[in-house]
Amino acid sequence: MPKRNKRRIHSARFKFRVALEAAKGLRSINEIAAEHKLASSQVTAWKKELLSEGSALFERKNAKNHEIDEEKERTDALERTLGRVVVEKEFLVKKCKELGIEP
Repeated sequence: MPKRNKRRIHSARFKFRVALEAAKGLRSINEIAAEHKLASSQVTAWKKELLSEGSALFERKNAKNHEIDEEKERTDALERTLGRVVVEKEFLVKKCKELGIEP
């Protein structure tokens, strides 16, 4: 029975370097894969991921903070509205009891 090769675990830096090399297009995918002892489909997948997700590197660092701030403002507004509705309900229940009306 032949021995199975263990899977190799590659660092993010290695994947980036290989994908960048493939994206440059100076050598073929097959040449790059052979040099690093990888499957050409793996190199292609890393290249595709680099090209599709590479723009995330240049997004504003505070973009996520801005989204969190907007969500907090929305939550605060909803909490204020809910508080106002609860106070109005309590007031109306109290007035109904004073007038002898079933709430």
